[in-house]
Amino acid sequence: MNRLGVWAQRLKRLVLGFVALLLLYQLWLFGWVLWWNWVNPDTTRFMNIRLDELRVKDPQARLQKQWVDYEKISVHLKHALVAAEDAKFVDHEGFDWEGIQHALEKNQKKGRVVAGGSTISQQLAKNLFLTPSKTPWRKAQEAIITLMLETLWSKQRIFEVYLNVIEWGNGVFGVEAAARHYYGVSATQLSRQQAARLAGMVPSPRFYDSNRNAPGLARKTAIILGRMPAADVP
Repeated sequence: MNRLGVWAQRLKRLVLGFVALLLLYQLWLFGWVLWWNWVNPDTTRFMNIRLDELRVKDPQARLQKQWVDYEKISVHLKHALVAAEDAKFVDHEGFDWEGIQHALEKNQKKGRVVAGGSTISQQLAKNLFLTPSKTPWRKAQEAIITLMLETLWSKQRIFEVYLNVIEWGNGVFGVEAAARHYYGVSATQLSRQQAARLAGMVPSPRFYDSNRNAPGLARKTAIILGRMPAADVP
C-alpha cells in the first residue's frame, strides 16, 4: 500500500473512532435522562460550574437549593414561567419554531443577540448537561438532549425538574431556594406578584439578584402578570 493509502486508512480509523465516541456520549446522556425520569437530579452541569466560580473567592461556598415536588409549587409561578419563557410549552414537542424565527428576526434587526427563542425543554437540556457557551456544537447537543427529554419524560416531569434546577441568583438554584432567598417564604406560598417577579429574573438571575430594584424588572413583571391568565401549564 502506498503512503496515500496508509494515510487514508488512518484517517478512516480516526473518523470511525470519533463517531464511536460521539455515539457512546449520546448513550451516556440518554442513560442519565432515562434515570432522571424517576430519580430527582441532585446536581447539574450549571450548578457545578457556578459552584466552582463561587469557590474561587470562597473555598467554603455552597449552593442554595432544595428539591420540592411539583404539587407543592405555587400555581402562580407555574403560570408566570410559562407566560414569560414558553407560552406554547404544553403544545410543542421541544421547539417553538415560530419563536425561534421571531428571535432570529429580532437579533438581525438589533445587530446583536437580544433574544434566544429557547423553550423550557431546551433550557432544561442546557442546564442539566451543558455550559453557558453559545457555540454551534452546544446548540446541536442541546437539540439532541431536548428530543430525549420530550420523548422520555412527560411535560409535567420536564416542568418539575426545570423549576427545581434553574438558576435564580448568585448560587441560588430552584424555586424553593429562590422563594426563601428573595421573599422568605416557601415555594407553595408565592403570590402572583412574587411569582411574576421571579419569572422575570430567569434570563439574568445573577444580575437581578444584585440589582433587585432594576426598573426593567418592574416592567417585565407587569407584562408577565398580564399574560399569566392565558398561560397553560401541565
